[in-house]
Amino acid sequence: MAKIKVTQIKSVIDRPERQKRTMQALGLRKLNATVEVEATPQILGMVTKVNHLIKVEEVK
Repeated sequence: MAKIKVTQIKSVIDRPERQKRTMQALGLRKLNATVEVEATPQILGMVTKVNHLIKVEEVK
């Protein structure tokens, strides 16, 4: 499976609870935090839901 690098670029303050929990599930706790995750359908769905708060890059 491919890996993606996800970086939080916006705060979760004043966001719905569902988006806050999605960010936590991705492993993002602080601003500018970065995690590498497998690009599974479940992860890609979470990324789609919070794409306005994060930056996504492919890892080669």
